[in-house]
Amino acid sequence: MVRQHITALRLGLMSADGLSAVALFVLVSMIRFGPAEWLTAWAAAGIDGRVLAFLYGGGWIAVLWLSGLYRLRVRWSARTEVVDVARAVLALAVVTFVLLFWLKLPNVSRQFLLLLFASQLVLTLASRFVLRWAFAAARARGLNSRFILIVGTGQSAQAFADRIEARREMGLHVIGHLAEPPARGRDATAAAATPVTVTVSSNGHSEPMARPILGSVEDIEDVLHSRIVDEVAICLPASHLALVEPITRLCEDEGRIVRIPTDETGLTLPGARIEDFDGLRILSLVYGPDRAVALVMKRALDLTVAAAALVVLSPLLAIVAAWIRVRDGSAVLFRQTRIGVHGRPFQVVKFRTMVPNAEELLTELDEQNEIQGQAFKITDDPRVTRTGRLLRALSIDELPQLWNVLRGEMSLVGPRPPLPSEVADYDVWHRRRLSMKPGITGLWQVAARREPEFDRWVRMDLEYIDRWSLWLDLKIMARTIPAVITQQGR
Repeated sequence: MVRQHITALRLGLMSADGLSAVALFVLVSMIRFGPAEWLTAWAAAGIDGRVLAFLYGGGWIAVLWLSGLYRLRVRWSARTEVVDVARAVLALAVVTFVLLFWLKLPNVSRQFLLLLFASQLVLTLASRFVLRWAFAAARARGLNSRFILIVGTGQSAQAFADRIEARREMGLHVIGHLAEPPARGRDATAAAATPVTVTVSSNGHSEPMARPILGSVEDIEDVLHSRIVDEVAICLPASHLALVEPITRLCEDEGRIVRIPTDETGLTLPGARIEDFDGLRILSLVYGPDRAVALVMKRALDLTVAAAALVVLSPLLAIVAAWIRVRDGSAVLFRQTRIGVHGRPFQVVKFRTMVPNAEELLTELDEQNEIQGQAFKITDDPRVTRTGRLLRALSIDELPQLWNVLRGEMSLVGPRPPLPSEVADYDVWHRRRLSMKPGITGLWQVAARREPEFDRWVRMDLEYIDRWSLWLDLKIMARTIPAVITQQGR
């Protein structure tokens, strides 16, 4: 489970280490040989200084990787970081001098190398401390946090939850526990009559639990639907292993990740990935996209395109906003609560295309709904203004959602963002569409916007989730503009 949650930090460290090493190499070269002469100095040694700078950056990343400095540490401390980075610098120095001897390059300045390696130690430690502080601050503010539900209240469940909360850099937060079902047999009646308490036995003593008990295992579906839950950890004793199958089946239907510590039970499950977390053997069942690096790249693409589009389109956005203000009055923007990943509510932002009291008029139009299922749509909606019809025809009303993409609430490509009232009526299998961020566009946008059957929308969203790749996102984005112009799929 470490791999998925630590990928962003690992990629951040690798990028910072590599880029800072390249910049440092160039800077030290300029200091040692002069800003105008450093390339000439390296050319005299038979090497292109620019190529060597990038080779040095890549080599530094490789040394840190082989030294284990991109792995999540069981007990991280500043002292161990300093010692390990110093060892990595020493290893890099030894390898460099061996290569210089082997390649017979005596013209490379030893004074330059000593200055480079000393500076590398200081720069790497400083950049890593700053990056870790930035990640910790972001996690503390709740940015990119994920929430996990612990099934079980025994000592093993408590210990597993404690381990998770001790790894703050992973961004996982334990929302609470679900209690095991009452015992069967002679003591079932007495157990059922005893209310669930917030205590757990430890070494023969009763100690208060650090986290709330949200109900029993039988309440898991209600908890998943009423709270934000990204992952479910099943920490049940061997006597309750029969509950693993129905719990995992429910989580699969809803697209929730399942984690099962197996050190005590020795459980095995088909399709599960074995991972290590703080010395524990974990079975991970991931339902949905599980390419951690690609998901980080998807977020990077979202940020880059959304930021660039907002800048480039700012004149158009200003003109549209002014036109709406003149023709239809205030407000220019329309904000509405939508549901994001695993039930996270957020305020979607669009240009206003309807009359101000559109929400109040909705109940009067229910009978005209053209969608079969948990959504609402009318082709000639009387609430839409003349300006709004033009904006909707060109999908210009969607452009302010680029702000939602920047905030991390939406993606450029993803399932359609639903209303809370729609989600409340979802069947269990519908909920798997909430396992990815909603998007401004998607398969439904380019192929099925006139589809009258809601279940068909959901199947297309699930098809997108199951087939997801960066290449698929790029293809959908490429098809969106022609689909809007030709009204294809509408």
